[in-house]
Amino acid sequence: MSGCCPPSRSGGGSAVSVPGGKAADTSGMVVLRGGTFRMGTDDPDGFPDDHEGPVREVTVGPFAVDPYAVTNARFAEFVDATGYATDAESFGWTYVFARFLPGSLRGASPRPRQTPWWCGVSGAYWRAPEGPGSAVDDRWDHPVVHISWRDASAYCAWAGRRLPTETEWEYAARGGLDQARYPWGDELTPGGRHRCNIWQGRFPVRDDASDGYSGTAPVDAYEPNGFGLYNVSGNVWEWCADWFDARSEGRVMRGGSYLCHDSYCNRYRVAARTSNSPDSSSGNLGFRCAADL
Repeated sequence: MSGCCPPSRSGGGSAVSVPGGKAADTSGMVVLRGGTFRMGTDDPDGFPDDHEGPVREVTVGPFAVDPYAVTNARFAEFVDATGYATDAESFGWTYVFARFLPGSLRGASPRPRQTPWWCGVSGAYWRAPEGPGSAVDDRWDHPVVHISWRDASAYCAWAGRRLPTETEWEYAARGGLDQARYPWGDELTPGGRHRCNIWQGRFPVRDDASDGYSGTAPVDAYEPNGFGLYNVSGNVWEWCADWFDARSEGRVMRGGSYLCHDSYCNRYRVAARTSNSPDSSSGNLGFRCAADL
């Protein structure tokens, strides 16, 4: 597990139960016809242990996908309609990036030895993303975070949608480009323009936020890719439906986040992948929905 992702929680948690659900609805989604594309990468800057390669031809059928990650506003509608409690609420804590915390809370929160920039903060959850006293009042259009795979699946079930498969996610994220490193091409900042929300500076000490944001950005920040999808690189990790591999107990996460940096975690590349346990959550982990046609 890379430092831009928190350690796995692997604590069990209660069964997912969502009262009432909507009929399947693809309004507002990007409809893709599917086809055959080259998935994966042999990029020398990739991570072989993540099984990014080899490059292989894969065929995906028609599907629909959200142009944006699910926002705080959309998740609030779900919670208000169902009374759903997230895994972070059930456990009573979740991981928050230490730099976002006041000194007293930072000092009182336990940290994993290998990734001490993460704090296990009691009382943090999607509506209080930096713990007690924080709120999303100025972030309704930002991606909802502190969402486990189980939480994301529950939302999708209520919304009449589902999580994308990993193949669908990469097909959509590539935006019609063949083997490009990023959703917009091979250059990270073409013409000096930032195209995604990642870390600039020396991690984890200083982020100069030259891309415009420290922490999450609105889901429609930056330009979309060729298929009209926003922020499939950076901003927040996005859950996929799949297990990481045949022996894994983790679910796939794609896209990287605002904490990714070339010095240690360049997983904002479109072919990059990682995983976490289905009940894990953190301040840089969200999702977007897909649907059958």
